[in-house]
Amino acid sequence: MTQKIISPLGIFERYLSLWVGLCIAAGVGLGLAVPGVFQAIASLEYASVNLVVAVFIWVMIYPMMVNVDFASIKDVGKKPKGLCITLVINWLIKPFTMAALGILFFEYLFAGLVSPQDAKEYIAGMILLGVAPCTAMVFVWSQMVKGDANYTLVQVSVNDIIMIFAFAPLVALLLGVTDIIVPWETLLLSVVLYVLIPLTAGYVTRKKLDNANNHERIATFTTQIKPFSIMGLLATVVLLFGFQAETIIDKPLVIALIAIPLIIQSYGIFAVAYGWAYLWRVPFSIAAPAALIGTSNFFELAVAVAISLFGLNSGAALATVVGVLVEVPVMLSLVVFANKTRQHFQG
Repeated sequence: MTQKIISPLGIFERYLSLWVGLCIAAGVGLGLAVPGVFQAIASLEYASVNLVVAVFIWVMIYPMMVNVDFASIKDVGKKPKGLCITLVINWLIKPFTMAALGILFFEYLFAGLVSPQDAKEYIAGMILLGVAPCTAMVFVWSQMVKGDANYTLVQVSVNDIIMIFAFAPLVALLLGVTDIIVPWETLLLSVVLYVLIPLTAGYVTRKKLDNANNHERIATFTTQIKPFSIMGLLATVVLLFGFQAETIIDKPLVIALIAIPLIIQSYGIFAVAYGWAYLWRVPFSIAAPAALIGTSNFFELAVAVAISLFGLNSGAALATVVGVLVEVPVMLSLVVFANKTRQHFQG
């Protein structure tokens, strides 16, 4: 009788919500205990992209990039439904629902709890999050639902191209501000760090492993390095909450008020995209990533624009930061939900 061995990856994935909760607590605790350390790490940034966080995200993304089969990318065009869902959700629905929720909560439901000026800035920060679809973390969420790596890459790449042209006009339309300056360094650096570099590394790795057309070697390698992807996620959670520990303690009510519409937006957008994919009979490996891509945000870009337009200590900047804090727990819960409902989809 053989003894069943539980791999570290199995332990990490099975109790991931617990580990994330512990990392959130650890991040806040460490941020309060040794704020100087986190301030030093936070200062290691260029164009509003923290380089330490970038390394951890790179570690998360790399295993998925090894699974990208360039020879199969050309076939993505034969399955346009998932791409259609992603683009409609990200550019025709999400920015406007985010603006509507911001106005509903901060101009009506929470009107007596915040000043009118602060309310406008919180709404602006929410809008900036809604107009900035995610570039990096979506690869992680897609990997966790065993999404189609080739299709996810195309979805993210097309989103990035559209963002170059659509981000500034949409922000100007929804904020009523005409002098929008897109932080091109932040946008381009993020694409290079989170897409091009890990994709190149994944391609080179795959080429070396697959020199004899041995796909089993690729599967074995990605299984071996996948625990590092989860560790990178947990380390990122510690850093993100450590950076904002003092804000979390100083302004818990404001953070809770901002978080409520952001959470409603996230679950609502996921429900629309996931339900649409189900009704349209999109295979799960495409449907789940499409819904997750529509739900997550490009927080580096949103934070950078909020600071440039409204200032470092503005309500808009705070709202984008709350978006960062809310995203990881919410997205993990959606990953769990997607995996539990996999059987209802084809493929």
